[in-house]
Amino acid sequence: MTPDQAGPQRACATQTLSGDSEASRRAALHHANRHGIELMLLSMACFMVNDTLVKIVSQSLPTGQLIFLRGAMATLFVLAIMRATGVPVAPRQLMQGVVPLRSAIDAMATLAYLGSLFHLPIANATAINMATPLVITLLAVVWLRERITRGHALAVTLGFIGVLLVIQPRADGLNSWAWLCLLGTLLHAVRDFLTQRVPREVPSIAVTLATAIGVTGAAGALSLLQGWQPLGAVQLGMLAAAAVFLSGGYQFLIRAMRSGQIAVVAPFRYSGLLMAVALGWLVWGELPNALAWCGIALVVAAGLYLMRRRHA
Repeated sequence: MTPDQAGPQRACATQTLSGDSEASRRAALHHANRHGIELMLLSMACFMVNDTLVKIVSQSLPTGQLIFLRGAMATLFVLAIMRATGVPVAPRQLMQGVVPLRSAIDAMATLAYLGSLFHLPIANATAINMATPLVITLLAVVWLRERITRGHALAVTLGFIGVLLVIQPRADGLNSWAWLCLLGTLLHAVRDFLTQRVPREVPSIAVTLATAIGVTGAAGALSLLQGWQPLGAVQLGMLAAAAVFLSGGYQFLIRAMRSGQIAVVAPFRYSGLLMAVALGWLVWGELPNALAWCGIALVVAAGLYLMRRRHA
């Protein structure tokens, strides 16, 4: 074989290897995205089951007592996971950087969201809470001075019109529970914003533990004002199950966001809305009215647009 003949053959072999490598990369990315989507769907299912369980128990227990008991169980569950996995968490990590501020914001967000959930249809509360990407976009403009396109501005505007269609302010007075739910959404967006500023050396499980402790402490203070009611075995069992589903939802969510491309995986968070509608109908016979359906569609469309543009 002459050098002239060997050159083209080596080039052909290199192209073949390059093609195989590209095909393998695409296959791996496809698998990662599919796995991330599956985890996101599982995460949303866990969150919706948790919301359903605590909403049922809220019919017989005060808000503070309920959230305190669930938070205490979730804290114990996180500690058990830490022990089983051998992940060390130093007490100083719970107070490092923005971690304590994030925990405090998350505690207030949880109290606001769950307090409103107990008085709203679960689909409506979930739809309002799904407006978080809209608020995050606004926070990026205000805090980080990010410039947004006309498309972003239009999406945010339409999204908040959708929220108002879900809230449906009445002429005879404000729907106070819906506005409280919107306050919880604003606080959740601030929490997500602060999450990006948690020091890298702080493990995710430490942030989860700090959050659980913060929520439990805030709910404990509220329960002292509201008082306690006798607790039955069924209620305790449902709260224990809710704590497990809540912890599982957070873990699946973290794994989902780390498994595939965010632009592909994140939009499946809106599957929680469909689950909330289904659970609201099955458990309470609730369905959104026509205006609320229009609002839900606007919130989802705006959120999907912002997610894809932000992570493209």
